Amino acid sequence: MTQPNVRVAGDLFLDAHGRQLILRGVNLGGDCKVPFPNGGTQFPSDFADHRDVSFVGRPFPLDEAREHFARIRGWGFNTLRLLTTWEAVEHAGPGLYDEAYLDYFAEVARLAGEHGLNAFIDFHQDVWARMSGGDGAPGWTFEAAGLDFATFHASGAALVMQNAFDYADPDPLQAAYPRMCWSSNYRLPANGVMWTLFWGGRAFTPDFRVDGRNIQDFLQGHYLGAMAAVAARLAHLPNVIGFDSLNEPGVGWCGLPLSWRHLARDEVDPMPPSLGVKLSVLDQLAMLQGQAVAVPILTRDPETRVYAVTGEAARNPDGVRVWSDGRDCPFERAGLYRMAGAQAVSLREDGLRTVGNRAFNMSDDAYAPFFKAGAETIRAHNAGWALFAEMDPYAHIQNRRFPADLPERTVNASHWYDTRLLHTKTFNAARGLEETRERYRDQLGKYGEEARAFEGGAPALIGEFGTPYDLDEGEAYARWNAGEHGPEIWAKHQAALSATYDALDDLLLHSTQWNYTAANRNDLRTGDNWNQEDLSIWSADQAVDGADGGRATQGFSRPYAQAVQGRITAMRFDAEAQVFRLEFNADPSIDAPTEIFLAPVQFPNGVVVETAGAACRIERAEDVALIHAEGAGRIEVTVRGA
Repeated sequence: MTQPNVRVAGDLFLDAHGRQLILRGVNLGGDCKVPFPNGGTQFPSDFADHRDVSFVGRPFPLDEAREHFARIRGWGFNTLRLLTTWEAVEHAGPGLYDEAYLDYFAEVARLAGEHGLNAFIDFHQDVWARMSGGDGAPGWTFEAAGLDFATFHASGAALVMQNAFDYADPDPLQAAYPRMCWSSNYRLPANGVMWTLFWGGRAFTPDFRVDGRNIQDFLQGHYLGAMAAVAARLAHLPNVIGFDSLNEPGVGWCGLPLSWRHLARDEVDPMPPSLGVKLSVLDQLAMLQGQAVAVPILTRDPETRVYAVTGEAARNPDGVRVWSDGRDCPFERAGLYRMAGAQAVSLREDGLRTVGNRAFNMSDDAYAPFFKAGAETIRAHNAGWALFAEMDPYAHIQNRRFPADLPERTVNASHWYDTRLLHTKTFNAARGLEETRERYRDQLGKYGEEARAFEGGAPALIGEFGTPYDLDEGEAYARWNAGEHGPEIWAKHQAALSATYDALDDLLLHSTQWNYTAANRNDLRTGDNWNQEDLSIWSADQAVDGADGGRATQGFSRPYAQAVQGRITAMRFDAEAQVFRLEFNADPSIDAPTEIFLAPVQFPNGVVVETAGAACRIERAEDVALIHAEGAGRIEVTVRGA
């Protein structure tokens, strides 16, 4: 069996020499969510070709791979969160794997290793699938569940850019499809059905069977089968270090009372409610049955910040049925509710909250067996792989913790974003960068604490974080087009990223920034080729006049300890003073030196490397400082700009 380059040991990542590693990387890449070459959301589609698409060419054609990998490695990254999707592997139908794509994907992973990049594989999804406003699952999963995705727009079952956006209108900012609205699909019927069946089919719809299996087993079985198909192709690559469990899964209606609406913080959901139309599970079930529903609109007074219902909205006013012809509602068949004319009437109000005589628990009833099955699936091909586990995006805020019973060598791979920055696309540096750093440090620190609470301790790797590059309606793009090509146009982005990496350094957390998109453009409609998001640290539009195409490079290409001959006690970089400091307890029995990436963009005039403490020897190799410990004890390394 091929041993991975990186192994989990308690709360550390170690290499074959026993050196402590800091994994610092990037997600590759944002457009792996969509087919190649014209599957991006900037193109209209009715998804009729969903069985015939190809993802060969995502993240980039193979003849471009070396150029991109050399750039990523040159910025100092040593790790990739390498994206694929269930759809990319199994789009043609259940059990029909795209062998050409599997060959292509394996070669991408191999070439990454040639450039010194380790990778863990992320089976990505957002709001289930492209047909429901995101990416991930194949279109035939809707067919298996009995949903007709061609009805989603007309019925209001999902908000999909390709349905809502007016592509004939040159304006990229349209009221019918507000930017960053895609996540609202988690609260709409199409996602409600699919995630509830994926996690709770056996508990809530026990008689719903597809191909002889309960719908939950059918869906999860095929997902894990696609994961196994990829794992089989990568098992021999030492730079592949593990697999992500599943990107930001939804929870559907699991745990919700049928009549409940999120109108205030309460015991069902302690989060502040979102504003706008508020749907209950019963409202959504009625919509799926082809009924119009009238639902409350929640607003908040901007001065008092008090929530109130201030109106009513019609949903599915044309009465479009979403269940396919000849298919009935599995939740009605299971006796959770019944239709009384145009009304959905609850028969078991807590039917999605209980399993037998106890409450349904997402961590124990859904995630625990799923993580176990995922670990078993990948480790059947390489027993040394780590499981990079993540729960739904709101789990941490809603106080849902990882299950106590986790597979060994599980990594806390949760995501973190400055949500204000992400959704408003503004960053006010005048509020105080030190306050921002402290806030980031406080929030990110909780993920490390959670990982250390895993049995035996575990590493914490922030699987996603980042900043939108289209801040302030794309101000940086306008300045670039006007001829300003200096780093000052990215000042806000750089400040936000620097504050994040300062916190990551202080906490010694691992990370993979979102993201690197090879097809990115400075275009508010296009961005990363998906739902008008634009968080790519690279764009071809910046790769002119000899530039490498990086955006806000000084915000993310920074000195750090890649590998340490001992155990790190502290690491910090002061970008303004051009000083990097590392403290560690040296272990000369480890037969490999400490490696510090020197980040040329931070030190344009070179560096001076100094040490104090235990005896050691300094060596230079390209953009890396090598510190060879000659005795045990504390070593302090200082790197200063020359």
